[in-house]
Amino acid sequence: MPLAIFRRFKPSLGMTLAVIPAMGVLLALGTWQMDRMRWKEGLIQERTQRLAAPPVNLPAQVAAPEALEYRRVQAVGRFLHDRELYLAGRSNRGQNGYHVVTPLQRADGSAVLVNRGWVPLDRKLPQSRDQGLIEGQVSVQGLARVPQPPGWFTPENQVEGNFWFYVDIKAMARAAGLSNVLPIYIEAGPQPNPGGLPVGGQPQTNLPNNHLQYAITWYALALALGVIYVLRSLQQE
Repeated sequence: MPLAIFRRFKPSLGMTLAVIPAMGVLLALGTWQMDRMRWKEGLIQERTQRLAAPPVNLPAQVAAPEALEYRRVQAVGRFLHDRELYLAGRSNRGQNGYHVVTPLQRADGSAVLVNRGWVPLDRKLPQSRDQGLIEGQVSVQGLARVPQPPGWFTPENQVEGNFWFYVDIKAMARAAGLSNVLPIYIEAGPQPNPGGLPVGGQPQTNLPNNHLQYAITWYALALALGVIYVLRSLQQE
């Protein structure tokens, strides 16, 4: 700072005590967002690698569910269509509907929940789409998913009405009268079902990463606050 300007720089104590902590908070938030950006980039890279890996056979037991998250898996078994479960509030190309979750009973005695995909509101009941009720042994391919906790504004599941807003494997297994259900579920791939329903291939695999622009915003606010502080602290000659 040139000497002439330095002589005019006379900040008040009150403004200094208010501005300096505020700038520290803004800079800390920017740095936190940069850390979050690097963390998110690692997640994106890991997810990309998992999605690109060849399918693996789903084991009889899954001790570490997170290790299978977003891995392509395949499982063989028999669909229990009479025990379908319905995830509400799902849409496909702007049309409201449900996701149909069907237990897959496997020969080893274990079961896994399969999100077979989307159906419109008027095709919820299985008798309205009987062509898609595949009988006998089937091979299912899709993405292994670990249930995520509901958000702040997600409604509670209505277990008695078979009306689910989020996947809760333990509660869904009890509602379907199942035991030995794996702690992951499968989101079916895009292979078409007979009759066209359910519509598979619904997984959301994109992971947004907006942390850089958030960091820039916080740093810009800190810079702007600093400039205002300096300008307000310069005494007129």
